[in-house]
Amino acid sequence: MTFSASGRMPWRNALVSGGAGFLGSHLCERLLAGGVAVDCADNLASGSPRNIAHLEEDKAFRFLPLDISDASCVRELSGPYDLVLHFACPASPADYLRMPLETLDVGSLGTRNMLAVAERDGARLLLASTSEVYGDPLVHPQREDYWGNVNPVGPRSVYDESKRFSEALVTAHAAARGTDAGIVRLFNTYGPRMRAHDGRAVPTFICQALAGEPITVAGDGSQTRSLCYVDDTLDGVLSVAASKSVRPVNIGGSDETTVREIARRIVKLTGSASPIACIDRPVDDPERRRPDTTLVREMFGWEPRVSWEEGLERTIAYFASLPEMPDAPPAGVPARDL
Repeated sequence: MTFSASGRMPWRNALVSGGAGFLGSHLCERLLAGGVAVDCADNLASGSPRNIAHLEEDKAFRFLPLDISDASCVRELSGPYDLVLHFACPASPADYLRMPLETLDVGSLGTRNMLAVAERDGARLLLASTSEVYGDPLVHPQREDYWGNVNPVGPRSVYDESKRFSEALVTAHAAARGTDAGIVRLFNTYGPRMRAHDGRAVPTFICQALAGEPITVAGDGSQTRSLCYVDDTLDGVLSVAASKSVRPVNIGGSDETTVREIARRIVKLTGSASPIACIDRPVDDPERRRPDTTLVREMFGWEPRVSWEEGLERTIAYFASLPEMPDAPPAGVPARDL
């Protein structure tokens, strides 16, 4: 099943954890457009009220300022829901390095609480996992049956291992209790509502280019990533949500390119004269990243439709339209990931 931006959806009431974040807010918006009533649960640790301000007047939308890692949230989330989208987690390096214990909590306690809500209501639960479960992969491209190459005690481990544990917990509930639950592994999604300097390359490069500051590329920029525009990611997420799939499903772009090339593209599209400056590369930064999307193509007929040029132009336009352009980060502060 595929969904257009305004297509009617098969659910009546949905819960989106982390719904005030970048991806979560887009999900709330898309669900409302599809006729679904939405409860958005977020403690705003990394999300922003600005992301959902335009939804507040919709009577089918409700914002609940809750910490889903706290067991009391299960009572507060009264539902009943027929869809639970678990997207709460600090996803940017700046956030999960600042909140390491909270990141581990939301992947463990938070996931357990979202499973409790889904099981109570007989809802379909979909976990937003990540390409980070593959670590610095030794297999390329990365297929869902690859177990990964993750440093369990490195600086990125609080995020990587949080997601790996979340996947194990969801899989165990599905096997032991028959919970209707699935997993999507998202690769390098970008688009409007990303935070300017949250440590991810696309928004950091855009803000630096618009400010005329040097583009800070980690290392020599030869490491690769595969970008996927937010609208395409949402199509894949909702297709898996509407299925009975339990196994993890990769969702990501096929346009694998170097980080240096991404910087060049952004400089060109912004018309900036910003130079590219190489800085120290972070520990455990993956060398190559591209999803094998055979499974999602064959099972759901999904593939990205928004070109990198169109997606970056939309994202640049968003940042350029902000009433106050954020200052570029100081030179030497790395964009750690995408």
